[in-house]
Amino acid sequence: PNRPSCGFLSLETHSLHYIYTALSKDLGLPGIHKFTAIGMLDSRMIDYFDSKTKEKVPKQTWMRERLDPDFWVKGTQSRLKKQQWFEVNINILKDRMRQNDTDLHVLQWMVGCEGEMQEDGTMKFHRGMDRYNYDGSDFLSFNNFRSVWVAPVTAAEETKRKWDNDTDLNNKIKGYLENECMQWLNKFWSYGMNQLNTASPPEVYVLTRDTNIESNIRLTCLATGFYPQDIIMWIKRDGRKLYREDGLESSGVRPNEDDTFQRRDSVEILRKDKSRYTCEVIHEASSVYVMKEWGKNLFLCIKGTAVSVLIALCVYTTFTSRPDEQKTGEFSSTSKVTMCCLQGSLLECKSS
Repeated sequence: PNRPSCGFLSLETHSLHYIYTALSKDLGLPGIHKFTAIGMLDSRMIDYFDSKTKEKVPKQTWMRERLDPDFWVKGTQSRLKKQQWFEVNINILKDRMRQNDTDLHVLQWMVGCEGEMQEDGTMKFHRGMDRYNYDGSDFLSFNNFRSVWVAPVTAAEETKRKWDNDTDLNNKIKGYLENECMQWLNKFWSYGMNQLNTASPPEVYVLTRDTNIESNIRLTCLATGFYPQDIIMWIKRDGRKLYREDGLESSGVRPNEDDTFQRRDSVEILRKDKSRYTCEVIHEASSVYVMKEWGKNLFLCIKGTAVSVLIALCVYTTFTSRPDEQKTGEFSSTSKVTMCCLQGSLLECKSS
């Protein structure tokens, strides 16, 4: 990924983030666990842990090949300790807020760093992230430049005051974000840069299916298997782009299991509609342009052309220890509960 600068140059940036997500109860659904920990290098998963397998494992071949077995043993031990921290604190939170076991609550910790690529091929610290999220809402975050905590909600102010006064804690966090995290980012990037620099072109399919209304059909355009995730997709009727007000629906970009991505757009039309419907896909990273027409199977690919182109219950609460302190956290008492909606994917975030 590139981050535009204020001038004519564009500085290449890369990131290392870890995501810790804990649920208040086991949903009993495949692939959804009470606790998960995911490492992300840019937009690719590099390691994974969940409460079912109880083992930190590599998700990239180069991670498995370049890192000693002891790295994964120590990583597993760290993840198990963090799992205990999250489980204890969600229960404390529920008790303090007088919540029952019926509703689902989600606590997340997101931590990591972003670096700017230098001329010598190494990366220099650009910014760090250390924040907490509860039931889909921002709760508390660390400003590494000022070494202070930011509380976007009133319920987090007590924790902010406590942590702001803990100089040792804040120095430890700042040191991790600016130094240790950057060391891992440089190391992981050097290990996997060949694969990470390789763009995968999309495979594009146009599909037609029946709807609940007999006189209608649904046209779907699917692009899958592409990397990186930036992509442009248009469904057109007689050359005119369709938008939400025309009935267009989009899944947005979603991850596949092999670290590539997919996107699916669709529109419902009358069976008797004789208009010309096409799907156009532009994937700049792989220099690919694809156009397909429903009913004609037209495919055009131009290479070498640069184309510019949780179930959330909003509960505000306070806790007074961090998972990296390996202590039993404590949550405050009164909080306000507001019903929200399913947000979807995990947030981002620390290597151990």
